[in-house]
Amino acid sequence: METIVIVIHVLACIFLIGAVMLQSGHEGMGVIFGGGSSTMFGSTGAGGLLVKVTAGLATVFLITSLGYNILTGNKVSTQDSIMLQQNAPAAETTAPAEPAKPGVTFKDTGDDAKNQ
Repeated sequence: METIVIVIHVLACIFLIGAVMLQSGHEGMGVIFGGGSSTMFGSTGAGGLLVKVTAGLATVFLITSLGYNILTGNKVSTQDSIMLQQNAPAAETTAPAEPAKPGVTFKDTGDDAKNQ
């Protein structure tokens, strides 16, 4: 079932890209007020058919996206988390003993006394 949904989804993606690319881009604000009537499909362009095809493909894209998410989504596991298992080895609670660090000693050479 998941394979069928993925195949339909990919085909819808490809055809949706094609439908969007076929739509003509209008330039400027003149199109809003009725300009741009020199298109191949007339003053309205190929709006009727391409808009409906694009909307249909977008709907198929949305439905297959949600359907695939539902099919492969959150599956409840019957096992507990590894963090909650009782058989997990306990972590060591005591820190290992650190080796003794060598001490730093300063010798008073008396140079400070001469400078003061």
